[in-house]
Amino acid sequence: MVNHASHYLNRFKASLKIDQKIRDGAAAELYAHLEDKTRELEEKGLSREEASKAAIRSLGSPELIAEQMYETHAQGSWKEAIFSALPHLLVALLFASYYWRNITCVSLTLALTVAMAIYGWQRGKPIWLFPWLGYYLMPVVVTAILLLSLPEGWGWIAALIYIPMVLFVFIHIVRQTARRDWLYASLMLAPMLVTFTWLSSLGRGNQLLASDWAVRLQTNAVWIVVSFVALAAATVAFIRLKPRKYKIIALLIPPLVILFAVITASRGNIAYWSWLLLLFSLSAFAIPLWMQAKAYQ
Repeated sequence: MVNHASHYLNRFKASLKIDQKIRDGAAAELYAHLEDKTRELEEKGLSREEASKAAIRSLGSPELIAEQMYETHAQGSWKEAIFSALPHLLVALLFASYYWRNITCVSLTLALTVAMAIYGWQRGKPIWLFPWLGYYLMPVVVTAILLLSLPEGWGWIAALIYIPMVLFVFIHIVRQTARRDWLYASLMLAPMLVTFTWLSSLGRGNQLLASDWAVRLQTNAVWIVVSFVALAAATVAFIRLKPRKYKIIALLIPPLVILFAVITASRGNIAYWSWLLLLFSLSAFAIPLWMQAKAYQ
């Protein structure tokens, strides 16, 4: 019974992408049900081996059970949905009100983001954490990109010291997130998609750091707000929807909205390297979703 049940439960737990405590509790309950069914069949004259196999067959596919249980537990409350969308709405508000250029407002928003990310990480990584975690990582990653634009002779500082450290932290957090669910990794990476996409529209190197970069960015403020609002709406849909395939569809909508917004704002006048960076950013966000969609099939 132990070998058959362990294999069955391992398949069940691998397919059930929900909070670890809930998953372990569900697995324990399923194991108890298997034990009861096995004892019942043994009392009817079957051997332990035959009863074990028959009990497992009676339950059906562990993947199907996991899918049904996922839909039972996957839907978050409206409170969780709004809390998850809040960081996107805060950034959209900063650009809509022109306060993104106010160092005090930006600093307060960043401090709130750091506090919420640390609090959520220590509280067992609830689902609302992952959007906040994306904004928590964003300044670190953006700084690494800007360091690459340092004058010749100084770039080695970024290459040898800062970037390896950033990569280590970034990969560690992404792995921890993906270990729970690849969809959460996409949810976390979403703010970076928007940021890198709009940064690519400013140019590269000296163009990116030119004195008029703020003016150029403000020119596209309306479309930037649209991008973050779309991200907030998709996040709410992701939290509230039950079927996993609909969650995947919800997260695939923002990249298309952002792509349309960038092309419209630039009137299609995007440099070749910017197209590469834009497509890379979209791919980095979509790959986890593609992996989940493939697994779902």
